[in-house]
Amino acid sequence: MLRNKLRELLKKDEPTLGTHIHTTWPGIIEVIGNTGVFDYVEFTSTYAPYDLFTLENMARAADAVDLSLMIKVDLEPRAYLAQKAISSGFHAILFADLFDAEDAEECVRAVKTEPKGVNGFGLWRVAGYVFLHEGKQIPIKDYTRYLNEIVIAVMIERKTAVENLEEILSVEGIDMVQFGPGDYSISIGHPGELAHPKVREAEIKVIKTALDFGVRPRIECDVKDMKRYIDLGVKDFCIGTDVEIISNWCLEAGKEAKRLLFKR
Repeated sequence: MLRNKLRELLKKDEPTLGTHIHTTWPGIIEVIGNTGVFDYVEFTSTYAPYDLFTLENMARAADAVDLSLMIKVDLEPRAYLAQKAISSGFHAILFADLFDAEDAEECVRAVKTEPKGVNGFGLWRVAGYVFLHEGKQIPIKDYTRYLNEIVIAVMIERKTAVENLEEILSVEGIDMVQFGPGDYSISIGHPGELAHPKVREAEIKVIKTALDFGVRPRIECDVKDMKRYIDLGVKDFCIGTDVEIISNWCLEAGKEAKRLLFKR
C-alpha cells in the first residue's frame, strides 16, 4: 500500500509543514518534494480548475518525491470529491464550510470504512487497480487500514462553527482543525478585518480548544508569524501559495526591472 507520511508524523506527535498549490501540474509537486523541506502539499482545489485524471497524476508525482498530498474540497459534493481524491492516492482531506457536529460526522463518514463510514471496496489506483502490487496480492485488510488512516482536517470559519466548536471537535475521527479568518470575518459582519479583536479571539479559542480535545490545530500563515503560534502549542503549519509567490515576485522584480529600465 501507499505510504501516508503525514499520518506517520501525526502518530509520532512530530511537527508537520506543508505548502499550498493551485496549479495541477505534477512537476511543481516534484519541485517542492525535491527541496526535502516539506512533508506535504495541499492542493487547494476550491480555488482551481481540475479534473479527475489530474488527481491521479498529482498523486503519482507526490509518491515519487515522498510527499503526502492533501486536498481542500468544496462544500458540495464534498463526500464525492473526498472519495475521488482518496481513490487517486491523496493522503489527507481538508473539509471546508462546516457549521456543526452533523457536518463533521458527514466528513468522517466520507472517508472511513464501515461501520464508521461509507468507504469500501473499489478498483482504484490506491488499491493497485486490481489489488495487485509488484506481482503480489494486496490484502483487503491493508487496503481498509490505509483508508482509515487518511488524515481528516476541517475548517472552522463560520460564526456558527465557532459556537459549535466543542461538539465538532468531539466527533471521533477529526485529526486536524484550521481556523479560517477570512470567512469568519465575513460571518461576523467585519469582512476582511482579519486583525479584528473578535477574529483574533475566535482564532485563539479554536487553537486552545483543539489542543484540549487532542485535535491538532493547523495554521496557515507567513513564516514571520509562526513563532506566535508555536508559543501557543501549534506544531502544524501550511505556508505559502504558488499563485501568491508568483504574484509577489512579479511585483517586486518587475517593478525593480522597470525602475532600472526607465531610470533617468
